[in-house]
Amino acid sequence: MNMIKTLVVTVTVANIGLACSMAQAKEWVFDVYLDKSKIGQHTFTLNEANQLSSTAKFNVKILFVNAYQYDHKAVETWKGNCLATLASHTVEDKVTTDVKGKLTAENFIVDNAKNKQSLPACVMTFAYWNPKILEESKLLNPQNAEWLDTKITKVGVETIPVKNKMTEVTHYKLNGSLEGKPKLNIDLWYETTSNDWVALKSITPEGYTINYKLR
Repeated sequence: MNMIKTLVVTVTVANIGLACSMAQAKEWVFDVYLDKSKIGQHTFTLNEANQLSSTAKFNVKILFVNAYQYDHKAVETWKGNCLATLASHTVEDKVTTDVKGKLTAENFIVDNAKNKQSLPACVMTFAYWNPKILEESKLLNPQNAEWLDTKITKVGVETIPVKNKMTEVTHYKLNGSLEGKPKLNIDLWYETTSNDWVALKSITPEGYTINYKLR
């Protein structure tokens, strides 16, 4: 079932990656909805050593039958805004994908068991909680190792509910493509004062809406 693959292959692991070498421990817990139905949860945990763990589990049922299943676990470590190591394991409808990456003296080497790539030394994944990604023109998909062209557009300031409280946020659109072929279309919201990531939405090619709601 392809209806949510556009999103789940990008909402994986990354890091707050701020300028300091040590980060404050933090956790983001999102309930994930397909249209109005809750399909699972995605949790991101950042420790003080700039290591980010991500766990996600989705289950889409149609007429009480499991139509789509997704189980993802990953760990990334960072040096400032640059990815240092990556290890992800994903099972999507019984198809398993493993990605490993490591920073060398000159490049970031990433391998998905089918293809090994040598990328620039300072690589970022889809680190939604790090506003630095809004300046990037290339981002690494840590689930499948795709090195995507990205375009980020600022939509404007809005007010949306976050944890049942109306909150002023800044809205951005993120478009990603590979060799000219569109891959993703995602909306992101950041709390205006703290610049903290608080929400995400994507419309799948089939017209379904996926929402990440901060718990």
